[in-house]
Amino acid sequence: MKAFISKSPSETEKLGKKIASFLTKGDVLALIGELGSGKTTFTKGIAEGLGVKTAKYVNSPSFVIIKEHAGRIPLFHMDLYRLEDISELDTTGYEEYVGSDGICVIEWADKMSYLLPKEHIRIEMYFKDVNERLIKLIPKGARYKELLGKIK
Repeated sequence: MKAFISKSPSETEKLGKKIASFLTKGDVLALIGELGSGKTTFTKGIAEGLGVKTAKYVNSPSFVIIKEHAGRIPLFHMDLYRLEDISELDTTGYEEYVGSDGICVIEWADKMSYLLPKEHIRIEMYFKDVNERLIKLIPKGARYKELLGKIK
């Protein structure tokens, strides 16, 4: 596990961008945190790091659940906030995205924790102050332990 303190949204975005430089096709990031804790800001950083030309327009896909973004590796951005029942996920085709040829970032991943692949990186975000966040990166599997070893 690695922990980072972010003192601003731009620092949260930079951390996402840094992590993106180590991601490969099929990687899954499970984001967990309260509303406003920085999950979408972090995802913008990942998008920027993946070369998504419209990264600044990455927003929460709350109403469509899954948004695809073209980059050097495709980004599949899921937001499960509005799901009232996990069975609603079945109609989205999510299983085609998880572990596929892109990077899958799942906001509110705790709503589908039992559906996550065995290997993924769990990213927990906590409020410390108005702009300050504690961001914990928790590897699930050897691939992600190795990935965390590269992040300074």
